[in-house]
Amino acid sequence: MNIDWKSRASIATDVMSVVRSGAKLFIHGACATPAPLLAALCERRDLADVRLYHLHTAGPAPFAERGRENEFRSVSLFTGAPLRQAIAEDRADFVPIFLSDIPGLFLSGAVKLDVAVLQLSPPDSHGFCSLGTSCDAAKAAAETAQFVVAEINEQMPRTHGNNVIPFDRLHAFVATNRPLVEHHLAPETAVEARIGELVAGLVEDGSTLQMGIGGIPDAVLARLHNKKDLGIHTEMFSDRIVDLVESGAVTNRLKVVGAGRIVTSFINGTKRLFDFVHDNPLVAFYPCDWTNDTSVIRKNPKVVAINSAIQIDLTGQVCADSIGHRVFSGIGGQMDFIRGAALSRGGKPIIALPSTAAGGKISRLVVALNVGAGVVTTRGHVHWVVTEFGCVNLHGKSLRERGEALISIAHPDFRGQLTRELAAARHFPAI
Repeated sequence: MNIDWKSRASIATDVMSVVRSGAKLFIHGACATPAPLLAALCERRDLADVRLYHLHTAGPAPFAERGRENEFRSVSLFTGAPLRQAIAEDRADFVPIFLSDIPGLFLSGAVKLDVAVLQLSPPDSHGFCSLGTSCDAAKAAAETAQFVVAEINEQMPRTHGNNVIPFDRLHAFVATNRPLVEHHLAPETAVEARIGELVAGLVEDGSTLQMGIGGIPDAVLARLHNKKDLGIHTEMFSDRIVDLVESGAVTNRLKVVGAGRIVTSFINGTKRLFDFVHDNPLVAFYPCDWTNDTSVIRKNPKVVAINSAIQIDLTGQVCADSIGHRVFSGIGGQMDFIRGAALSRGGKPIIALPSTAAGGKISRLVVALNVGAGVVTTRGHVHWVVTEFGCVNLHGKSLRERGEALISIAHPDFRGQLTRELAAARHFPAI
């Protein structure tokens, strides 16, 4: 079946005319952010109290600009740079929620969506468009929203898995042919390199990897080329995974779930990555309520979950979503995979972070988290913690033992102070 889809395209302003005051919208995120439709939405001046639910978006966020708060209210389920200031100034909202629970908000009707605003690949010969680079919660949004509108982008990769939308499901769409927003790797720092070496040393042959995006996960991945039969089951990945596939380190041969395939929910990277996933049957995209389901994660052997943190207190509480009261990112999938890795046979949940911030002036390992800081991973769930000064496993350790272990991998400039503060807080004799 050949679909003359371009002849059915509309202009962006007509596509977004479906939005009414008081509507609840889902906005596709990351590299799949439908920028032309967002721009058209924000050109309108006749709307009030429109709520936009989304994970982190790429590019400008005109709906969150000052002066538009009576028209649009952003609701971040995981946030990024475009929305941080708006949330801090109470012009936008943030929902702390596990990534695995987000699709359920829409599927259960807890959030009744009026419009899903997506970016899709062109329809195939069977009449299906792909969600491309981000399946995550977009699949649930498309299945439950009253109207589905889209940017159909000829440069959006067609990806495999449970991530297709029937072309006939679309109420209206705009046709584009534009490059996706790319996320380039930053130069590696000496601290990231050292942490990468230490974490890579914890990864055994045959491990199934989950990793986030950023300098530390990239540094780890860059040091795994000598490993054998690695598998990937993750919420997201970036360009470094392509390197591991091409080197032969990733085979997915020993996985139980998705054997032989890379499993993910979304990607974030460069055109090289987009080309890699395009029409590649060895990469499977699934909604995040499945990729991040602990009962699914634990079935794979030797799950190594590599996640980062902003602060860790000396009892093991991990703050990863805020700097004090200021929201920085979100809960995301950290807890989903930390717990899944802990339950996996031979699994290793890892929190990796630099020992200091602000150019070495502030210790990230602290006696007490900052006021307002969110505990993303509880001290009961934390296992391995890695800084550039070493690796410690807190599982099964007492409060005293945890404090001593974490101080041993703190920056030397802060160890004496931390020891004294820990003694005062816990009434332990200073070491």
